[in-house]
Amino acid sequence: MNKINESVRTAKALRSLYFTRAGFSVIWATALILSLKAHSPFANLLFIIYPLWDAVATWFDIKANPPESNKITQYINLGIGIAVTIAIAIALGTGVPAAMMVIGGWASVTGLIQLILGLRRRKTFGGQWPMIISGGQSLLAGIVFIAMAHDPKMGINSLAGYALFGAFYFLLAAMRLTKYLNLLPRKS
Repeated sequence: MNKINESVRTAKALRSLYFTRAGFSVIWATALILSLKAHSPFANLLFIIYPLWDAVATWFDIKANPPESNKITQYINLGIGIAVTIAIAIALGTGVPAAMMVIGGWASVTGLIQLILGLRRRKTFGGQWPMIISGGQSLLAGIVFIAMAHDPKMGINSLAGYALFGAFYFLLAAMRLTKYLNLLPRKS
């Protein structure tokens, strides 16, 4: 497969994944807010689902890229997502503050990975600024989650906002890939 066809295939796959991630984040944040208002134990399950979904989405991100591309950061992110899912499940046994600290650490580390990945993809696809900004924001948000962990209501509300900002950035990235695809020469 030539380089342009491979680039188009990757861009289309990533665009679909980004739209899916945006939709999931909106649904997840809404469910978290509603479960908190209802004082539902479902919120604990949502804490576990979020990093698990991120791991699944990372797997699809890996599959979207050409076989020869460097996927080390994505594999690291996949391993972190699985480990964080388990760590949150364990931390919830201690309480929400412990789970928020795990989420904070995860947001910081994966934000750094996303920042690096966005910078690297920028060379191929250009316009990865939504992912670069999102990665930087995630890095900072993680620090805030750790600092606010002992104020669970404030921290959990911030977590829902974090997911919604993530949705916004994934939507921007998907739209940017659409623009990239529209600029490519059409086959006759």
